Amino acid sequence: MRAVQIERPGVVRVVEVPDPVPAAGEVLVSVGACGICGTDLHILDGEFPPAPYPIVPGHEAAGSVVALGENVEGISLGARVGIDPSLFCGACEFCRDGRGNLCAAWGAVGDTRDGALAELVCVPQQNLYPIPAEMDFQSAALIEPVSCAVHALDRLSLRVGDETLVCGAGTMGLIMASLLRKAGAARVALVDINEERLGKAAELGFTDSAPSIEALSAHRPGFDKVIDATGVPAVIQQGLETVRKGGTLLIFGVAPPGAQVWLEPFRIYNEEITVIGSMAVLDSYDRALQLVAGGVIDTRAIVTHTYVLDEFEDAMEAARRGSGLKVQVLPSPMVGAGI
Repeated sequence: MRAVQIERPGVVRVVEVPDPVPAAGEVLVSVGACGICGTDLHILDGEFPPAPYPIVPGHEAAGSVVALGENVEGISLGARVGIDPSLFCGACEFCRDGRGNLCAAWGAVGDTRDGALAELVCVPQQNLYPIPAEMDFQSAALIEPVSCAVHALDRLSLRVGDETLVCGAGTMGLIMASLLRKAGAARVALVDINEERLGKAAELGFTDSAPSIEALSAHRPGFDKVIDATGVPAVIQQGLETVRKGGTLLIFGVAPPGAQVWLEPFRIYNEEITVIGSMAVLDSYDRALQLVAGGVIDTRAIVTHTYVLDEFEDAMEAARRGSGLKVQVLPSPMVGAGI
């Protein structure tokens, strides 16, 4: 089969590799669509320590079942599925405590083992979710990033009527804004220096937006919930300064390892400010699937760029530039169209 392979940091190409063979309990999936995520860029740049090299990246994917490993029951050849890439050991203290996303041996398809930026990918059966017949693979490939936002919202403990600010109007920022609106936030404001993304936000109904926090109209001092979806330390710093008394800052974007921000311990104490993080997916993929199927996320607006496998370098560059919103690769154009 053909696959994108990152040989070592900074070196990536499309190569011919042997077709993967599903082990016991695994299923072989023909990949219809696979999104490019910031994590893929970190792996390419050598900034994601868990990733081995060489590796086939890609963890936001959907496709159709083409082969079954031993001991696989309850799923048929041709089944159309979304893929939860999470791989938890199930035995460490975090897994036993119901916090598998913090697993001591955490892994993920496309992050720590070969992924879905390829014609075929092997996935444990329990990681597959049947998708509705009317859902195309490009929409289904968005379920994984939506599931990350669902877990983040679980962590955020949003109250109906909260005033919220999302820093970053890219794919994850707009997905999070859509969920906040659905969950009952009284205000969902967005900031982004990219005017094109603010225009896309307006198309989705988010008109309370600006290129800076200072430019937003002030309803009252600060926001109840501030969500950083950029991973940029300077933006996280400003977000922390924007949280009102008793409020929460959620670090949702992925900052480079070793990046730092400054905080005033007295303010955290005196104003009861909460700072939390949200890591990947936890018991949220099925709920995300239902949200995508129900139209809560406008997938056609979110997926702005599609490429075939041979155009992978162009796809990566588009993702790195921040062109549009979600960039996806269709390893098989016919399959990717949902046909």
